[in-house]
Amino acid sequence: MIIVAILLHNPSAFPEPGRGVCGRSEPSEVGVTRSLLSVSAVLWTMTDTVEGVDLPYDDETTRQEKLEALRERLEVLESENEEMRDRLLDANAENNKYQQKLERLTHENKKLKQSPLFVATVQELTDNGIVIKQHGNNQEALTEVTTEMREGLEPDDRVAVNNSLSVVKRLDNETDVRARVMQVDHSPDVTYEDIGGLDEQMTEVRETVEMPLENPAMFDDVGIQPPSGVLLHGPPGTGKTMLAKAVANETDATFIKMAGSELVHKFIGEGAKLVRDLFEVARENEPAVLFIDEIDAIAAKRTDSKTSGDAEVQRTMMQLLSEMDGFDERGEIRIIAATNRFDMLDSAILRPGRFDRLIEVPKPDADGRELIFQIHTRDMEVADDVAFGELAEMATAASGADIQAICTEAGMFAIRDDRTEITMADFRNAWEKIEDTDTDAEAGDAVAFA
Repeated sequence: MIIVAILLHNPSAFPEPGRGVCGRSEPSEVGVTRSLLSVSAVLWTMTDTVEGVDLPYDDETTRQEKLEALRERLEVLESENEEMRDRLLDANAENNKYQQKLERLTHENKKLKQSPLFVATVQELTDNGIVIKQHGNNQEALTEVTTEMREGLEPDDRVAVNNSLSVVKRLDNETDVRARVMQVDHSPDVTYEDIGGLDEQMTEVRETVEMPLENPAMFDDVGIQPPSGVLLHGPPGTGKTMLAKAVANETDATFIKMAGSELVHKFIGEGAKLVRDLFEVARENEPAVLFIDEIDAIAAKRTDSKTSGDAEVQRTMMQLLSEMDGFDERGEIRIIAATNRFDMLDSAILRPGRFDRLIEVPKPDADGRELIFQIHTRDMEVADDVAFGELAEMATAASGADIQAICTEAGMFAIRDDRTEITMADFRNAWEKIEDTDTDAEAGDAVAFA
């Protein structure tokens, strides 16, 4: 079959019709006959010498049919050959991929088998080498270091050393990862236009936080130091956290948020270390705004309690006081804190220099409630009979959070009736539901303390 394929792809193997063996002219019938005789001789030779080959024709078929069958078989074989070549290329690519994976895993396995490195701190750079102190056992040692690495080392730098205490590489400054995750990467979607009834409080917050960051030269011209911190206090749900969110949205400074309870830890020194790391992150990203919510969790009045938990909370507060107004300059860091238990705070944290402005955030008055109703319903389909002034007079003791809950419940009443428009009756029913919930909660508290 291979011989026939070669003959089919190399027509010169057959004498041309009308041309003799020696190039002499001859009739075309003679040339065709000579070609067929050559093919017959090849076929006879193949059938005579190749055994066990499945030929694509029967013995009774004519020579022309045999040639056509062989040509078709050749096309099939060429197609299969191309397919096998493609599969071979794919297999080679897959093999290369697994070879790379094998090399990577071998490299990782080699690294895992290596001896671990120890962390140490550079104590002193001398002419004979550097003095390091290992973490954990506090052993000091004099070790050698390359000239190139020595140029980048300073006292108090953290380095990695091997078993022979040779410096392998310099490490970054140690900062608790919990402090870094408190940094806000995306600004909240709350603006000052979303806050109602707190115009005076917003002005004071902006003067304390935004103005020193945006226009510090104004304070230099007047000859005063800008306020360093602001404490927002008032009943729950009055908008203290929303004010902080608006500051984070409006200012270009780095915003770091945390809750006071996150600084309370079980083991001695962990809370104080986290406070140091928080301010270190703020210094690395100056100008920065640090927001501490529920600060009463760590800044409550100090007592004579001897329990380890209270002592650890007091140590954490001491570190916070030191960072806020200690020996070292704080830098371009503004602090905002919020609490709804102003009566619990220690007097040391309330003095000027730590919180220069103590801003009370009360429940809104009638005009403030009306504005808050308008803010929370601006995306709602409100009926014409809804009077925001009447709603403000109805919800006399409502806070900003209560008004938001009223608007949500009114929308739920409309959904229950399969409507998209909210009516005045929906708002009245919502207020009655919220008021009944608050009354039941107060009654439960009274029974609990009875």
